[in-house]
Amino acid sequence: MSILTKFGGASLFALAVAMASPAAAVNLKFYYPVAVTGPLTKIISEMVDEFHKEYPDINVEPVFAGNYADTLTKSLTAARGGQPPQVVVAAASDTFTLIDEDAVVPLEDVITDADKPWLDGFMAPFMSNIKIDGKTWGVPFQRSVQVLLYNKDKFKEAGLNPDQGPANWDELVEAAKKLTVSENGTTSQWGVLIPSGYTARWYFNGLSIPAGADLTNDAGTEVNLASPESISAMQFLADLSQKYNVMPKGIINTGTAPDEFINGRAAMLYASTGNIANVREQAKFALGVGLIPAGKQPGGPTGGGNMVIFKGGTAEQEQASLTFIKWMTSAERSAQWSIDTGYVAGRQDAWETPTMKAYIEKYPEMLVTLHQLENAKPEFGTHNGARVTKALEDAIAQVVTGQSDARTALEAAQKTAEGLLREYK
Repeated sequence: MSILTKFGGASLFALAVAMASPAAAVNLKFYYPVAVTGPLTKIISEMVDEFHKEYPDINVEPVFAGNYADTLTKSLTAARGGQPPQVVVAAASDTFTLIDEDAVVPLEDVITDADKPWLDGFMAPFMSNIKIDGKTWGVPFQRSVQVLLYNKDKFKEAGLNPDQGPANWDELVEAAKKLTVSENGTTSQWGVLIPSGYTARWYFNGLSIPAGADLTNDAGTEVNLASPESISAMQFLADLSQKYNVMPKGIINTGTAPDEFINGRAAMLYASTGNIANVREQAKFALGVGLIPAGKQPGGPTGGGNMVIFKGGTAEQEQASLTFIKWMTSAERSAQWSIDTGYVAGRQDAWETPTMKAYIEKYPEMLVTLHQLENAKPEFGTHNGARVTKALEDAIAQVVTGQSDARTALEAAQKTAEGLLREYK
């Protein structure tokens, strides 16, 4: 019996095609948020296209999933439905929630000894809220620190030093008074904007950390929202609008605040470094980047998102996800991502690349991000994160809208948070 007779002509042809064809590509869904202004979806798409050129056997589908909260909700919903994304950029503050949901794979389950030098190359401040319970739950990607952006041209007009932002709260108030322009009861230019809408708790960290407040413990099981330091930070936030009249009263929209600054309706802005590239491109003035003004001490929060691997994929998808994450966070790509967006390159070797060195030579003010990182602390994050965060952000809203005083609002938030965290102790 011939081989053709034994297997049949059609079957033999199919077998030959299968043997000659390359292995099927591994498919990955990549959910990511955009939380700052600028063309980030375009940049991400271009990066994924470059990845495909180097790894044609891994097909990554990038999915813009909204802001950080939207991305978390969509990712968890898909996972519960049995169709999880394989790679997600999740807010660093949501790490405890991802652990609570048993949604992500610790990197120790997928890396080998050869991967450890790469993992060890990330900056320690960005790893502090990723390494939890002896496991590493992701790696820094679009990470940020909070900085003070200011309009150098407006500083000159007001007789202020355009090469130096205010160093502390007293200097911030004095500068903001000189920079606030009002006539006949109408303010055309505010001295400073501190967003209090979406992610209000992160911007509050830009005051609570300098005030000396530790709002949470490292385990994410306790909060200390009503400490004297926290109350002083909240009072200062209220005073900027209600006492000093250098900031608008009420909630300041997080999404539109950068545009207010770009269009000259504010001279200073508390902002994520992720806004810097877009502000510099859009603004018609010289941009200053300064440290967050100190209260009792210098400092501010880290922020932004980490790349995590979701559970529910095959072993091949997990390994392909690791390959993709390593590629996206390599030194050269971290440097270029930082340049294109303003997010802080999370690897030390990224700052040593020729690309980054040339950028710093052109824009030396970007070194402020590294100096800010020296005194940075993890942003607010706990178990039962969404509900605990809401308690704090409700307190912020009540204070900035004049519905409550700082102490009363924070004591109520503390009581609510304690109840929400009781089961995690």
